[in-house]
Amino acid sequence: MCRWIACSGTPVLLSQILFQPEHSLIDQSLHPRMGAETTNGDGFGIGWCPQDTETADLEFRRIRRDLALAVDPALYADIEGSNDSDVMFFLALTFGLPEDPPGAVARMAGSVETTAQSHGIGQPLQMTVAVTDGEHVWVFRCSSEGRSRSLYVSTKVDALRALHPDVSFPRELSDETRLVVSEPLGDLPGAWKEVPESSYGVVQPGGGVLHRFRPEYSAGSGALW
Repeated sequence: MCRWIACSGTPVLLSQILFQPEHSLIDQSLHPRMGAETTNGDGFGIGWCPQDTETADLEFRRIRRDLALAVDPALYADIEGSNDSDVMFFLALTFGLPEDPPGAVARMAGSVETTAQSHGIGQPLQMTVAVTDGEHVWVFRCSSEGRSRSLYVSTKVDALRALHPDVSFPRELSDETRLVVSEPLGDLPGAWKEVPESSYGVVQPGGGVLHRFRPEYSAGSGALW
């Protein structure tokens, strides 16, 4: 499972996240402490959202076509990649991601499970996901087997300052800054909280909230949405 990080709040240099922490994202890709494999060989990428925005494994190869055909035809031509993340993202867009991120991701997850089941594939879904509209960040942790890959969110900055007054890094961040990571970037006590199994969180100005999450299925006997 890929190791990743999402950041909302004070802009930070990529080096502060990718290289400098004791258990940085680069270190996680080579030496994950909580991953399923010893080394992540699935590539890497960087995405960002400006403030003025308006906004593959064998299992997957067996169901890629059916999932792709479920994408809204108006969106299909915009799919540039061929991996599971690309298809899942466009399925979420098809199911209303801009208007209802939690509902769209739930319907996407349900579509993946329903499609896989029609091919005789059990426990197809294993995901940690982050999406943003430039102001809010929604993060999801869910899997078909109920044993999802790890996901953590940073403690509120004011609490972190109180816990570790001698650490300089929290003093450089705004109170609104939160990090969401596959694995903690270091071993600072009290700095990280695990996102619970089968849940999603919303990181937003003023704080964050957690909710239960489960895939949403279409009516009927498991037909595609």
